[in-house]
Amino acid sequence: MSQVDTNPFKYTDSNKRYHTYNYYLLNKFGKKCAKITLDLGFTCPNIDGTKGYGGCIYCSGGSASRITSKQVSALEQYKQGVAVLRQKWDTNSFIPYLQAYTNSYTSPDNFRKILWEVSDFEGAVMIDIATRADCLEDEKIAILDELSKKIPVTVELGLQTVHDETAKIINRCHTYEEFTDCFYRIRRLAPDVKIGIHIINGLPGENGEMMKKTAKSVANLHPDLLKIHLLHVIDGTQLARLFKDGKYTPMEKDAYVKIVCDQLELLPPDMVIERLTGDGLDSTLLAPLWSKKKVSVINDIDKELFNRNTYQGIYYSNEGDI
Repeated sequence: MSQVDTNPFKYTDSNKRYHTYNYYLLNKFGKKCAKITLDLGFTCPNIDGTKGYGGCIYCSGGSASRITSKQVSALEQYKQGVAVLRQKWDTNSFIPYLQAYTNSYTSPDNFRKILWEVSDFEGAVMIDIATRADCLEDEKIAILDELSKKIPVTVELGLQTVHDETAKIINRCHTYEEFTDCFYRIRRLAPDVKIGIHIINGLPGENGEMMKKTAKSVANLHPDLLKIHLLHVIDGTQLARLFKDGKYTPMEKDAYVKIVCDQLELLPPDMVIERLTGDGLDSTLLAPLWSKKKVSVINDIDKELFNRNTYQGIYYSNEGDI
């Protein structure tokens, strides 16, 4: 029998022993959907001086190189993305993803204007908004609630770590308590909005137990989706300076694979895993260079789960925040 036939995990139609984003979308929409990343020209409160300067120490441009948003409108970016993705997949269903920087860091009126404009893009089946927990006041959450009556909405909140001492090191400029306050306000005020959380493995000063603690705490929050990132050292960032000075050591591949599997085992099985690692641009990535082979990393995670005979949620228990 194949790995698919013997896979004990519930939320899968393949050999994957975790709840993939593709599986989620196919079950939600009944067809292939593709994300299109947009840069709408936002900044962040820990960049412009409102809460800090320079951004997070690993930031090279809001999780994407700065698209020429002043020259290319959101609609034009979307059309360009559609054209590219239609060459890869036979689909007419797309998810505009407001990705770069903090996409609710604006006035409520402008926030609403942008969201309604994007929601009317041809072929859009869902809106995905990346932001920070300290940039979603109740009025903006009410806007998200209203939008969710028109089109499915996902909000992605960058947590990165539950450890406030690490958050200070990386210049995050908000606490875990502030994060959970926002999380529960979204749940209360916009119940139809799906919540995604981002965490990062390999942050300065964190060991495996600390990374597992982050996963356990996220499990107890029970968001709808989760992205697990590897910390990349990108040239030109503050982290790059620490790396060059020998003050930061990136994770090794084997350690990363094992900690991701440890985390998956602790997470609720119905939580969608949007990402297990990420890509760094060849031109700017300093380390870890093994991360360039993303498919290899994903395959090794699959193999590790199979060899352990475990899967997402096998050790999950809602113990409260620990």
